[in-house]
Amino acid sequence: MRVLALLPYPTGRVPGQRYRIEQWAPFLLREGVEVVCSPFLAPAAMDVLYQTGHSLAKAQGTVAGYLRRLREALLSALPDVIFVYREAALLGPAWLERIFAWRKPLVFDFDNAIYLKDTSIANAWARALKSPGKAAALCRLAHGVTVGNETLAAFARQHAARVTVIPSSIDTDRYRPPERAPNRRPVVGWTGSLTTLRYLEELLPALRRLRQTCDFELRVIGGEVRADGLDVSCLPWRASTEVADLGTLDVGLMPLADDPWSRGKCGMKALQYMGLAIPAVVSPVGANTEIVRDGVNGFWAKSPEEWVDRLTLLLRDSGLRKRLGQAARHTVEQEYSARVQAPRLAQVLRQAAAS
Repeated sequence: MRVLALLPYPTGRVPGQRYRIEQWAPFLLREGVEVVCSPFLAPAAMDVLYQTGHSLAKAQGTVAGYLRRLREALLSALPDVIFVYREAALLGPAWLERIFAWRKPLVFDFDNAIYLKDTSIANAWARALKSPGKAAALCRLAHGVTVGNETLAAFARQHAARVTVIPSSIDTDRYRPPERAPNRRPVVGWTGSLTTLRYLEELLPALRRLRQTCDFELRVIGGEVRADGLDVSCLPWRASTEVADLGTLDVGLMPLADDPWSRGKCGMKALQYMGLAIPAVVSPVGANTEIVRDGVNGFWAKSPEEWVDRLTLLLRDSGLRKRLGQAARHTVEQEYSARVQAPRLAQVLRQAAAS
């Protein structure tokens, strides 16, 4: 069986689609499902997408994406199933997806609360061009809907009959606990993007308090942070070094706000740390409460005081870090491995093809 995966962004560039379909492709092939990825944006347009300005380049990239999609939808020979991750085009209603769904069965997948408005500051102009009912329309069009957690499933079930929760997962063959000498002093780390950096920035006062009693380095992957009173090192995110960069951490951070948008998140940061046997301290919001079991394979922190307390425990006790890290790795292997979850998507795709 062949599947055309319609993606918003170029492959290898955005965490969501990498973990929701790109990394699953080899595992799906073992299930007899061949996936061909088709991004909406070209790499050059992606390069400027989250930068302020560049309006002409963004507009040109968007128009070019629509032209490619129209050729696919109307003129191309389509495979057995169409898989849409979030949306086939970045702006406007679901008219392109309707054309694809008219021709072939469609499976719709999303891993964020995309039914809410959350436009990047760099692209505030795009807010007026977003279609607030697009996610609901895609749920109604689809022969099957797959989502990353129960919060998203509750929304999808209002509009679709066939909804399957498939948690985001880690390729445990690629994410292996590193064999390395201990850091001279513990490294507390965060990984993410410009759109989630604000959660780390809100945690900085607590980290400054922590630094008064514990010696550590804060390592930021995928963002730039300036914080007086903290020893901070910032690394750019690179697909080629992502696992190695994360493997240098002793403790991973995943702070979130407790709001509707964050409750729709699927805990990928925590899973990345845990897959490398790195204990995570997380805000107990959304899927984090299912992935991280407080005191068993990581810690929850609800307040600045709890962040300081949990991190103090981990920084002062390397044995505790090791025990929680090993439990975290076991959790990922058993419940959040691509080997476990990709076959479940293959089943949904086969059901859609049969329908």
